Amino acid sequence: MNEAGERDGPALREFAAELDFPMDDFQVEACRAVEDGRGVLVAAPTGAGKTVVGEFAVHLALKTGRKAFYTTPIKALSNQKYADLVRRHGVDRVGLLTGDASINGEAPIVVMTTEVLRNMMYAGSSTLSGLGWVIMDEVHYLADRFRGAVWEEVIIHLPPDVSVVSLSATVSNAEEFGAWLDEVRGDTAVIVSEHRPVPLWQHMMVGQTLFDLFVEETVERRGAPAARRELSVNPDLLHAIRGTEGRGAWDSHWSAGGRGRSRGRRNGRGGRGDDWGGRGRRGGESRSAGTGDPARGFARGGRPGGGATRAEVIERLDREGLLPAITFIFSRAGCDAAVGQLLASGMRLVTEAEGGANRRLVEERVQGLAEEDLAVLGYWDFVDGISRGFAAHHAGMLPTFREIVEELFTHGRVRAVFATETLALGINMPARTVVLEKLVKFNGESHVDVTPAEYTQLTGRAGRRGIDIEGHAVVLWNRGLDPESVAGLASTRTYPLRSSFRPTYNMAVNLVRQFGRETAREILETSFAQFQADRAVVGFVRTVRRNEEALAGYAESMTCHLGDFSEYAALRNEIRTIEKEGARARSASLRAAAAVSLENLRIGDIIRIPSGRHSGLAVVVLPNRGGGRGETPSPAVVTEDHHLRRLTLHDVPAPVEALGTMRVPKHFNAKSPKARRDLAATLRATVPHDPPRRRAVVVEEEAANARLDELRRRLRAHPCHQCPEREDHARWAERWWRLRRETDGLQRKVEGRTNSVARTFDRICELLIDMGYLADGGERVTEHGDRLRRLYTEKDLLAAECLREGVWRGLDPPSLAAVVSMLIHEPRREDTGLAPRWPNDDVREAHDRMLSLWSDLEDAEGALALPTTGAPDPGIAWPVHRWASGRPLEEVLRGTELAAGDFVRRCKQVIDLLDQLTDAGDRDLQRVARKAGDAVLRGVVAADRLD
Repeated sequence: MNEAGERDGPALREFAAELDFPMDDFQVEACRAVEDGRGVLVAAPTGAGKTVVGEFAVHLALKTGRKAFYTTPIKALSNQKYADLVRRHGVDRVGLLTGDASINGEAPIVVMTTEVLRNMMYAGSSTLSGLGWVIMDEVHYLADRFRGAVWEEVIIHLPPDVSVVSLSATVSNAEEFGAWLDEVRGDTAVIVSEHRPVPLWQHMMVGQTLFDLFVEETVERRGAPAARRELSVNPDLLHAIRGTEGRGAWDSHWSAGGRGRSRGRRNGRGGRGDDWGGRGRRGGESRSAGTGDPARGFARGGRPGGGATRAEVIERLDREGLLPAITFIFSRAGCDAAVGQLLASGMRLVTEAEGGANRRLVEERVQGLAEEDLAVLGYWDFVDGISRGFAAHHAGMLPTFREIVEELFTHGRVRAVFATETLALGINMPARTVVLEKLVKFNGESHVDVTPAEYTQLTGRAGRRGIDIEGHAVVLWNRGLDPESVAGLASTRTYPLRSSFRPTYNMAVNLVRQFGRETAREILETSFAQFQADRAVVGFVRTVRRNEEALAGYAESMTCHLGDFSEYAALRNEIRTIEKEGARARSASLRAAAAVSLENLRIGDIIRIPSGRHSGLAVVVLPNRGGGRGETPSPAVVTEDHHLRRLTLHDVPAPVEALGTMRVPKHFNAKSPKARRDLAATLRATVPHDPPRRRAVVVEEEAANARLDELRRRLRAHPCHQCPEREDHARWAERWWRLRRETDGLQRKVEGRTNSVARTFDRICELLIDMGYLADGGERVTEHGDRLRRLYTEKDLLAAECLREGVWRGLDPPSLAAVVSMLIHEPRREDTGLAPRWPNDDVREAHDRMLSLWSDLEDAEGALALPTTGAPDPGIAWPVHRWASGRPLEEVLRGTELAAGDFVRRCKQVIDLLDQLTDAGDRDLQRVARKAGDAVLRGVVAADRLD
């Protein structure tokens, strides 16, 4: 520890005196830099106390009469930080600005989401006057591919006299990020601390038994002056897993007092103590966690295969004194199911009195909710779990419920939380123990392994400073999980921060309006994305230079006395290339023909799926769904065994032809099993026999074959073909060609990365000029561009096009809310292909016009090689319309797969975009948008305190 001393300024000494704990070295060093007027980047583990540095900047702002903005990535964290600062400085001196909350916005200290600050800067808000410090909490969020660009926009565009205090999780390239901050913001101190104030111990649970993941072993290496202590995977853990996989071998071994059995006593608090299993890492024997009674190990009560139930895991942690715990389950349904399983087991983790207090708090918080809405919200299971000391936490819950869980968990009144990974990215909710059920998660497209960075972020919540002596990370073993891979995740320390910055249409018009096109282009070249690209180019250029020297050596080694061997090698290389390309072309041609055949299918077409689980007859019930450029066609079909599926090129690798057609009912509901069974029966009756197989198409290859014959003739006639050392020369030539290809690829990367951000900006400006949003060669923002700069949705240009073309003119408030939702909604999973429900013809017609505008926009973007805008999605138009029409929540969500929390969040986003329309639209649209926003902001949406 290094408390503020005499050599520090009076502000730091005063601030340190107000703290109830001594400051760590990195905190003191960072606060000194802030007091000296420097910018600062602090990179430290979760729970290390980075926010102290931000709070000192707040203290300094109040002391010097300037303002400080404290920015966070999510509204929940903004609310929490606002409450913290109000407790410290008083309600009069602290404000809060989020997408839907505005409290005391002109206060000297304002907490806000990063997007709010970005929008303020573009609007030239007077609130920025007198700003001295901006604290960017969770600044590593700039790597987020959806929202990360906002952080860079703020850092680049803040006035030069504003100091930036950046707080980041531990990243391996903090110095690189700091060098960029130094370049764009001026003198910036980089403070890196990898020390965890609360040590973290890594474990695996096999059945109901906890094992240290690592043990320390003495290793003697030949030639080394002394033996070394090194970490390795616990042999007891490996033995237990082998026994479990052997079905029962370990059970008998354990019950008979095998070597994994605890040799020590449990300490008084039931926690790890000195002999709970940690000595394996500190130099003693490894042991299982507190299994003083072997009958309480995993040999009893586990699931088949030795796995413990969720209730058994929590019970074991409670017995060992390792609660409160957060169990990360990468599934919302899994989190809710865990609560149900604990309720069914009769588990109670808090006293009756504490449970009663919890229940009263919940009842108080939900007073504003309609009685009939509570069942839809899963209220009864929620309050029963809370009163017993456990709860779920995920984005599908009502935000008010999540807030209750966060508050009670932080105060120790909820002891076990089952959460999705979103909790790890958000608010301050530390625990004694973190449990990971699996190390595989669904990323929206496929199931992928948890990365080392994600593992560190998830387990980083274990260990509460000032409460716990140590934190614990527990991975539940399941079949197929290799302890070595867990050890790799736990010990990897390379988590580079990568920029996700790219210019957007809204960004372009705002920059051009403020600075002009050329200056805007220069500003974008200062982005962290370009900084990283330029640094990579330096390495590429160095490699290219080294490769060119090696190429000269290879060329010398393949010299042949009979002739020019490089010429002979070029003939061999061309022959090999044509042969490979011919094979690829045949495959690609077949694939392309298959894609075209899928795209041409229409409703009612009968086809045959050639292979796979769903091989056989099928009828098309929805034609190819419109998708982004590069997406393959995927019509929806009902198979003869009445399954609904989307066809892809995996199902149909070769062209498919319609065998015939049949009538599909006009209002066919593909979600109905009965409707699918009836259609499948009709299909089987329509095509009762196997049709003749279509003759395969033979691809013409005469031209390629003629070229190959010519090259082979020239090869045989070449003088070097007769050289006795030909194959030796050829090996050097092969190395030369391989390195030549690698070098040419690096050269293309150099050319592609140099000024890459600015070139994207140029293409965006070209499109905006063509579409009339910029004029005078991109130097002036037009009237339409002025509307675009007020639209901050991801589909900003499509929204601006809808305004320009009057697509939403004449809609009533519920219908406007419904069509605006199409610019917001993104389904969590792959759409099953069901036709959307339309609340009325006006909404359907508006969608059709929006789809037409999007199609034109996508074509224009594709022509300029720009990232394409997503299509408008009507997936929640029906429930949003019903909600804005005043229908009860149960009726709104009936027949949908929307969770209450998702619906509330989408409604908040709809309200936000409607608010933007009151600024960007014409007078009539402004009036309707205002009414639509008021209609959506009611009931559970208005009751929400966080999102």
